[in-house]
Amino acid sequence: MAAKIRVTWPDGAICGICFTTALRTRGSCPCCGEERLLPGRTTDGTDICRDCAGITTNMTCEDCGSETERFRAGRCIRCVLRTDLEGLLHPHTPPDLSLKRLIGVLAAAGRPESVYTWMRGANTKDLLTGLGTRTIALTHESFDALPASRSVEYLRELLVHHGMLPDRDRQLAAFEQWLAVRIHDLAKTPHIQAPIERFARWHHLKRLRQMASPGKSLNTAVRSAKQEITETGKFLAWLHAEHGLTIHGLRQAHLNQYLSEGPSTRYAIRTFIVWLIKNKEIARLEIPHRYAATKPLITQQQRIELIRQCIESNEAPLTFRVAALILLLFGQPIGKIAALKCADLQALPEGLHLGLGNIPVLVPAQIAPMFWEHLHHRPNQQTGNGGSQWLFPGTLPGQHIHADAMMGQLRALGVDLGGARNTALRSLVEELPPTLVANALGYSYQVIHKHAADAGTPMAGYAGKGALPR
Repeated sequence: MAAKIRVTWPDGAICGICFTTALRTRGSCPCCGEERLLPGRTTDGTDICRDCAGITTNMTCEDCGSETERFRAGRCIRCVLRTDLEGLLHPHTPPDLSLKRLIGVLAAAGRPESVYTWMRGANTKDLLTGLGTRTIALTHESFDALPASRSVEYLRELLVHHGMLPDRDRQLAAFEQWLAVRIHDLAKTPHIQAPIERFARWHHLKRLRQMASPGKSLNTAVRSAKQEITETGKFLAWLHAEHGLTIHGLRQAHLNQYLSEGPSTRYAIRTFIVWLIKNKEIARLEIPHRYAATKPLITQQQRIELIRQCIESNEAPLTFRVAALILLLFGQPIGKIAALKCADLQALPEGLHLGLGNIPVLVPAQIAPMFWEHLHHRPNQQTGNGGSQWLFPGTLPGQHIHADAMMGQLRALGVDLGGARNTALRSLVEELPPTLVANALGYSYQVIHKHAADAGTPMAGYAGKGALPR
């Protein structure tokens, strides 16, 4: 199980792992004072430069002359990466400034070894070759025509992030593609396809396009739209199978029967029914809203214990402990936490503030250092995703972490997401005016007043209360 010896230096035999670590250690040599690579060590373990350590191993790239590990044929990883990318992308024949820029971005990545591994993958290599032969154009339409894969989306978002493809709302584009497939699959049932297509295009797609704006997440809206379209399709299929009717023959009795005989997800057809009535396609019918029978809650003691664990435990990644604290302290939806930007953290004279609504809220001084540490060491920025605007960057360049991924990580920390959110909000409205809570946390007044009512806090008790706890 012993590590294989790579070289022997004055301070002893060096294994491969230690050799690589040594050739990535830089700083000011305490012996000669020069700023350079520090692969050697003194007897007390202090890192020193090659010359002062008496190391004779060649550590100079034959191409760029930098002092670093020689990756292949006497050349460093960045020079090798640049040469291999030029061989795939052919940026000079004919000249293409975007492809030249792509090579520069990849070769300058914080972790070029990971880029090298990525570009050698079969799917990625084919994509890069297609760009090099110009059979794949630098357009969204060209990428949309390719078989869907993680490699295609990663390269697309890399190009968007660095300005080589125009920006577009990724969630909206994915919904448009999903809708096209959905409508195509209903071609054999025109009595279902026609109303679904009208509803999806003239209500949901129109609404999503109006909502789309730079930096705004459509994740929740897209999820809701997909569910309503899917449930509407099931309802129309049931209406035809059970009663031999199209939507124009719908009556209140049919609607009551459908809602009473199935799961609560059937209430998702409400938007469709309201839309039909509004457009005078059917007579006015009554369809109630669906309300959750109960709201999940955790105890205040459980909430405090989770906060304590997030602060004191180092077992979980800092990124997700910070996200959990935002949930536990400020009752924020996971989708909103995932889409927070670095600019939402503000250093003000009173301390670190987080922008969640109209009024920045003060991050408690005990945990502010955790937020600063996370901000300055955010993950997923070493392979082309540098300079991300997101507080929680995702693995796709230019994108924040997906809400589902964050949910999974927070559940792994033992956090009941719905219970933690509801308990945090209930705790806040018991101490502060609901209007202030709504403004500070970005909630509607109706939602916060509903939490206040559930908490049983008398409205008179809010007079004279202060700001959010500091």
